[in-house]
Amino acid sequence: MTSDVPFRPIARAPRGFQDRRAAAIRQERRILAAVASVYESFGFEELETGSFEYADALGKFLPDADRPNEGVFALQDDDEQWMALRYDLTAPLARFAAENWDSLPKPFRRYAFGPVWRNEKPGPGRDRQFIQCDADTVGSARPQADAEIIAMAVAGYAAAGLPQDAYQLKINNRKLLNGLLTAAGVEDGGQKLAVLRAVDKLDRLGVEGVAALLGAGRKDESGAFTKGAQLAPAAIASVLAFVEARRDTRSETLDRLSKVIGGSAEGDEGLAELAQIGEALTGLSVGETMAVFDPSVVRGLEYYTGAVFEAELLLQTLNERGETVRFGSVGGGGRYDDLVARFTGERTPATGFSFGVSRLSAALNASGSAGAAQGARGPVVVIAFDSARMNEYFALAGELRAAGIAAEVYLGTSGMRAQMKYADRRLAPAAVILGDDEIAAGTVTIKDLDLGRALSSGVTDNTAWRADRPGQINAPRADWVAAVRDIVGRSR
Repeated sequence: MTSDVPFRPIARAPRGFQDRRAAAIRQERRILAAVASVYESFGFEELETGSFEYADALGKFLPDADRPNEGVFALQDDDEQWMALRYDLTAPLARFAAENWDSLPKPFRRYAFGPVWRNEKPGPGRDRQFIQCDADTVGSARPQADAEIIAMAVAGYAAAGLPQDAYQLKINNRKLLNGLLTAAGVEDGGQKLAVLRAVDKLDRLGVEGVAALLGAGRKDESGAFTKGAQLAPAAIASVLAFVEARRDTRSETLDRLSKVIGGSAEGDEGLAELAQIGEALTGLSVGETMAVFDPSVVRGLEYYTGAVFEAELLLQTLNERGETVRFGSVGGGGRYDDLVARFTGERTPATGFSFGVSRLSAALNASGSAGAAQGARGPVVVIAFDSARMNEYFALAGELRAAGIAAEVYLGTSGMRAQMKYADRRLAPAAVILGDDEIAAGTVTIKDLDLGRALSSGVTDNTAWRADRPGQINAPRADWVAAVRDIVGRSR
C-alpha cells in the first residue's frame, strides 16, 4: 500500500561540509587577499588548476581497487578512467610542472588558492572541504629556497592579522631522523613510519607516551592498544634525545643535534641544510622567535624528502561545549624532491608551504580573537512605504550604486517597524526614507543606523529618545547621496 504523504527530505548539510554566510566568506577572502599579496611581492606567479585530477596522479592515493576511495572523493569518467577531487594543491602542481616543464621558467615559482576535498572523518576545524593557499618553488635544490618559503609564510601570517605570539613556525629536516634511525639499525620502512608517527604525537602524549609508542606500544584511556615501533631501548633513548634537542636559538639547537646525530652521513647532510636555512632566515630578517628549529616536527605526508615546516596555533580555542582545546596546525609544508619524478622519472627539486585559510579562520572564531569574523556590513536599505512609488525607490538605490555605495530596496510586504528591523539585521549603515513629507519638502530622510545603535546602549528615557530621533537627518535631494557617503565612510 502506497502512502499519500509526499516524501520530504530532512534539510541537512553533509558532515564535514559547511554553509557559510557573508561574514565568514569575507574573512576568508580577506585572508586570501593578504597572503596572495605577500606571495606576489616575492615574485610568485598565480596558477589555477582544475578541481579534478586523475586518481593515479594523486601520489599516495593511487587506486589499488576497483574504486579508489581512501582519502579522496572519486568517480569514473566516461572513458573508464578514475578521477578525484584534488586532495591538496601540490599534486596538481606536480602534474602541471611535468606536463609543461619545457615551456616553464626554471625555477618555476607559483602560488595558488582554492578549495580542496578530503574524504576523511570530520572534526573541529577539520572539514571535508576547505580552502588552502600555497606557494611553491619547483626546480631549485638550494636550502635558501626553503628559507624563502618560510619567510613568506611568516609574512603571510602577519598580513592576515595573526599576532606573532599567536603561533609558532617550526622547522625540521626529515634527513636528520632518517640518519638517526639508520645509525640505530632501523632499516625497515614500516618500522620507520611507526617511529615518525610516534614522534608526531609528542605534543599530545608527552615524552612518556612517545617512548611507549617507540617500544612495545601504548594503551589509551579508552583501553585501545596501539602497537609500537618495537625499537630497542638504546634506539628509543636516541630518538627521545633527538626530539628533545630544541634550544632557545637555531644555532644552539643545531649544536645539540650534531651531538645527537652522531656522524650519520644523511644526518650530517640534513644539519648542513638546516644551517644554510638558518643563515638565510637571518638575511631575510626572520627572527629567532618567528621561526624555530624543532626536531619533533614530523609532517604526515610521506613525500617530504628534506626540510619540513609546520605553523602551530598557540591561541586558546574552545569547542562547542566551551572546553579549551588544542587547535594544532594552521599550515605547513616542506621539500618534496620526488613528486614530479613520479611523472617524468627525473628527480626535480621542489619546496612549498600550504597556508590553511579555512583552519585559520575557524581557529580565530573559536578563540574569540579580534581577527575573527564579525557580522558582514550590509547595504544601505531604501524603505518602501508605497507600492505605487517603487520606481522612485529603485531610482534612489540606483543613485547610491552609481556613487559606489551598496544599496537595496526593501522588497517585502511589512510595515515601517519591520523594515527598520530588517535593515538592522542586515547591519545596514543607513536607511533611506522618501515619504509624502520628504517629497513635498524636496528632501530625503536618512537614518544613521550605526550611530543609533551606539547611542541606544545608553538610553534611559524612551520617550525622549523617540522625540530626539538621534542619528536622523534630512538632506536636500541635491546633497543626500553625499550625506549617505559620509555615514558609510564612518562605518568602515
